[in-house]
Amino acid sequence: MTRMTGAQITLETLQREGVSHIFGYPGGVVLPLYDTLPQFPAIKHILVRHEQGAAHMADGYARASGRMGVCLGTSGPGATNLVTGICTSWMDSTPVFSLTGNVARTLLGKDGFQEADITGITHSITKHNYMCMNASEIALSIREAAHICTTGRPGPVLVDIPKDVFQETAEFDYPEQVSLRGYKPTIEGHAGMIRRAAELIDQAKRPIIIAGHGIIWGEASNELIALAEKAQIPVITTFLGIGGFPESHVLSYGWLGMHGMFYANMAADGADLVIGIGMRFDDRAMGRFKDFNPTAKIIHIDIDPAEIQKNFKTHVPIVGDAKNVLPRLAAEVKQTTHPEWIRWIDQQREEHPSLHIRESRRMLPQYVVRSIYEATQGNATIVTGVGQHQMWAGQHYFYKRPRQLITSGGLGTMGFELPAAIGAQVAKPDDEIWAICGDGSFQMTLQEMAVLVDEQLPVKLAIFNNGYLGMIRQWQELFYDKNYSSSGISQPDFCKLADAYGIRAIRVEHKNEVESAIKEARAHKGPILVDFQIDQEENVWPMVPAGASLAETVEGPAAELAR
Repeated sequence: MTRMTGAQITLETLQREGVSHIFGYPGGVVLPLYDTLPQFPAIKHILVRHEQGAAHMADGYARASGRMGVCLGTSGPGATNLVTGICTSWMDSTPVFSLTGNVARTLLGKDGFQEADITGITHSITKHNYMCMNASEIALSIREAAHICTTGRPGPVLVDIPKDVFQETAEFDYPEQVSLRGYKPTIEGHAGMIRRAAELIDQAKRPIIIAGHGIIWGEASNELIALAEKAQIPVITTFLGIGGFPESHVLSYGWLGMHGMFYANMAADGADLVIGIGMRFDDRAMGRFKDFNPTAKIIHIDIDPAEIQKNFKTHVPIVGDAKNVLPRLAAEVKQTTHPEWIRWIDQQREEHPSLHIRESRRMLPQYVVRSIYEATQGNATIVTGVGQHQMWAGQHYFYKRPRQLITSGGLGTMGFELPAAIGAQVAKPDDEIWAICGDGSFQMTLQEMAVLVDEQLPVKLAIFNNGYLGMIRQWQELFYDKNYSSSGISQPDFCKLADAYGIRAIRVEHKNEVESAIKEARAHKGPILVDFQIDQEENVWPMVPAGASLAETVEGPAAELAR
């Protein structure tokens, strides 16, 4: 064994875990780590401008690549600035590894300068966290944390190391195997439950599959297609499940929920069997719980047993990895068809075309998204913030493959788009990355444009500029008598701001300029910002009002749809 400092042990262990990038920001207690970084040229450090950006970059990196993303912060505010990003990855089950420094051991618990109990603060939003009090503990702690982060249901972890532990020396002992008592994720699924699920599927007249984020993280897209095709079951997805089932497939019926397709909501509400796979039956997708399709039987397949029965009574629970469970389920079900059921859903789609874009001389945001889709032929990776622009990006870009839409779902974190797009571009340097940004959301983390310049990342920034916090304004219009309290938002000249950072920019004020601006942006080799001056009062439809059921989905006021 070789004797190393705690900093060397930290970086050597991360390197052996396959880490190639760390998104971070230095501070006093992590300087021993930064001093050691040049000894590990295989690990590239990307200097962020705020630690929240580091956490979102690690998250975007993880979602785009399927690998663990790593972020680094110093003690006190550096660590607490990571918290929003950690909670974002917690809610969306993404494998983000946060590494933090802390004050020296002699100062712990004494309110030393920049001390924060970050393990206590993040206890409820990490799968597990560690504080290493000796250099000899670091390798095992990182090894275990990485194992927990990336296995079972993925999720964030945190390892906190005091400054003097980075400086202390110890024998480096990398554990090749990890065995954690009490942490044994069930991945195969119970054979009896799989047989019972197959029986229900064979008996169903109106089955529907709701595919969630677990299909993507389980890399079970092909297995889902095989099951759906054999039993001819229509497939809808959750918002985070978009891309888990190709939207061009004949059995694809979009995504459900608050701003999902009308016909997807009606199909979920009218099915006699609901098969939830890798999803948690949350309120945003299912509407008012007590009125969701009360006569339907429910099969729930999920790797996390805590999700089973949490929100809905489950007739057949199957705990396991979708990639392992779905082939066994497909082998058990009979080959069949459901022509009348599929015809009914097709009729709903024909009579209620949620994705129709009306003719208008205005620059409608839906038209901008569709234009990006057509220009990229559906091959780009789309990253969004949170708000109206996020919903339009989900509705009007059609996704072919997993990991093609990267967005904050469960926590709904504004400011996610730019740093997550940076992480995605680092993970996939040859992919075309478009960050679709709200003018409000973008301003929360816009300082990370400096990272685009530092790293010369060719991310395309599409600002949807309507001068409002659009989703807030929409709710105020519909539910608060148009009392637009604090929803109008002033902003800088985004083009001048981009220029100040050294980023090329285009302002688009008229509909007839949209296609040429997108073409110019795609041709540019470096980062570019396109400021789309969209219609100020456009709303997102369809919509399930808060507290309503899926059966109460509103397509939109006739006057607005005709506008």
